[in-house]
Amino acid sequence: MEELVRFIVNELVDNKEAFEVKSQVEDGITVINIYAEKEEIGKIIGKQGRIAKAIRTIVKAGSGKDSRKVSVEIIEK
Repeated sequence: MEELVRFIVNELVDNKEAFEVKSQVEDGITVINIYAEKEEIGKIIGKQGRIAKAIRTIVKAGSGKDSRKVSVEIIEK
């Protein structure tokens, strides 16, 4: 899942070095954190959060077959 999120975000941002994607497991939930520069966060979130919601939907659909809970967080560097 982390690689999928990295690919999607890489296509959205202008500066490819302005973000990092890391995942960790907390209480049985996989949390994928997207750390991005302030200028790039708007491109990742999108108007009214539509792109962020779409990323979360894709991750949820992809993780459904594994029956694991996955959360995506966007954090400013």
